[in-house]
Amino acid sequence: MIKMVDLLVRKEGMTHEEFEDYWLNEHSEIAKELPGLRKYVTSVSKDPEKAGYDGVLELYFDSTDDMKAAFGSEQGEKVMADAAEFIDTDAGPTLILDETVQVDDIE
Repeated sequence: MIKMVDLLVRKEGMTHEEFEDYWLNEHSEIAKELPGLRKYVTSVSKDPEKAGYDGVLELYFDSTDDMKAAFGSEQGEKVMADAAEFIDTDAGPTLILDETVQVDDIE
């Protein structure tokens, strides 16, 4: 399983509350339609000024090829265009990770 993690910073001129509302209620509807997407997790910062980030995005795919295909698709282009409306896309890092779950007692 491949996981993409983005540390998100809101666009200048947008409040943290506006960022959160748009991300969770508008953008997520577009993003969850990415082809090959296996899991989509949004985590909103409770103290963005201290953390330096407004949220953490986690996208899961079966492989890096699936992830590349998703973002190369028409839907992927829509997702990235919409993200640019509320995220400073140059501000936070993106990590591509090979996840190994050590403990999962939540489900």
